[in-house]
Amino acid sequence: MAVGLAKTSEEGQYNAKMTLLVVLSCMVAATGGIIFGYDLGISGGVTSMEPFLKKFFPEVYTKMNEDTKISNYCKFDSQLLTSFTSSLYIAGLVASFFASTVTRVFGRKPSILIGGTAFLAGSALGGAALNVYMIIFGRILLGIGVGFANQSVPLYLSEMAPPNYRGAINIGFELWVGIGVLLANLINFGTEKIKGGWGWRISLAMAAVPALILTLGALFLPETPNSLIQNSKDHEKAKLMLQRVRGTNDVQAELDDLVKASSLSKTIKHPFKNIIHRKYRPQLVMAIAIPFFQQVTGINVITFYAPVLFRTIGLGESASLFSAVMTGVVGAVSTSISMLIVDKLGRRALFMIGGIQMFLSQIIIGGLMAAQLGDHGGISKGYATSIIIFICIYVSGFGWSWGPLAWLVPSEIFPLEIRSAGQSITVAVGFIFIFLGAQTFLAMLCHFKSGIFFFFGGWVAVMTAFVYFLLPETKNVPIEQMSKVWREHWFWKRIVGEVNEDIKMEAA
Repeated sequence: MAVGLAKTSEEGQYNAKMTLLVVLSCMVAATGGIIFGYDLGISGGVTSMEPFLKKFFPEVYTKMNEDTKISNYCKFDSQLLTSFTSSLYIAGLVASFFASTVTRVFGRKPSILIGGTAFLAGSALGGAALNVYMIIFGRILLGIGVGFANQSVPLYLSEMAPPNYRGAINIGFELWVGIGVLLANLINFGTEKIKGGWGWRISLAMAAVPALILTLGALFLPETPNSLIQNSKDHEKAKLMLQRVRGTNDVQAELDDLVKASSLSKTIKHPFKNIIHRKYRPQLVMAIAIPFFQQVTGINVITFYAPVLFRTIGLGESASLFSAVMTGVVGAVSTSISMLIVDKLGRRALFMIGGIQMFLSQIIIGGLMAAQLGDHGGISKGYATSIIIFICIYVSGFGWSWGPLAWLVPSEIFPLEIRSAGQSITVAVGFIFIFLGAQTFLAMLCHFKSGIFFFFGGWVAVMTAFVYFLLPETKNVPIEQMSKVWREHWFWKRIVGEVNEDIKMEAA
């Protein structure tokens, strides 16, 4: 069954329809985003629950409830507490490099399967934890799962999607991340009310539900045509799969490009060494810069510690968790909007709109906190509400720009011969800075106080300028023909060469 009109081959486009197989496969694969988003949301809520703190982090519990001299900004400052959150991302960092080999040698599907299985085990251990060591070991298993899923799922989505729908389908991953965050916040809000103080166990154990969906679903996923060609000499099998996912028998043009790209990739024995070559310089810069910039927007520390942040401005435990639910709803809705418009407006326009929106809202949040929240005492309900509103504005700006696009753009710019290595670098850089952010945010909040929002706002200004000057538009460009956008860009063509020069060299 196919939906929509076939896309003709003119101007470099392939024949392709949006088929039911692609929709269903991408929906299953994109649930890998739920496990990532669920963890982002669940950890911050759990670490604000007093029974959880009392059992595993009694020093933080005592400081929060009994120390009247400590600053509002420093009540949750504990390296052991941040280790609970950040340990996952060190594990994810290491796992992403193993995932690169699995994804390249065995295919995208096995890597997704490993990710779901590891996350399933980690969620079970977290829910049953009796001491802090079990909690952190469970987080490590979750990190392995996230590392494999984040490495393989965006590649899977980009390779399965028709070029004209690639943006929308790939953003499905970030949409599921947002839904995962929202579900986690809703569950935290409900479990906090359970009498007996064991609601946090449900919060941690419920991560098994999306992990089980991903694991079982991965068993039935078709492998991508790109991967079939890369790992098999039987091109007929890849052609049949390509015909199924494109909804047409006329796939020879795309198949020829895939075979050509695969032949080139097999001459590359060490993709991590080759990605540093001059001709791949733009892709390498983006693989490092985009995930770095995504983290210094400050979004994940707000996602991790939203309830903690809301408690800092004087809200109670339940009100803080409810406010986190509100930001989760805003994030999911704004990502949905991005999915609808990304292939029409383009990547650059959304980056610019979201960047300006995030910058302005962070400056206002920082200003309000600087003016109204001191080291002691609370903040009026009106100002607290204003801060929550501007945090929602900030989250919505991220939701239709740096949230989905930081996954989409890297997944679509790498040629096949370095694609797995490039995605691993993207994921690894992201994990490094997620870890640093998670590990240092509470200390930064303690020392920077309201200035932390000016810190992140400054980075948003830098990254918006970076996109404006250095990122070419990639919408509607077939993934195997992406190299031309760099050869035509005002800056990158000086490094990778003019289009005409490349043509002359190939002819020679």
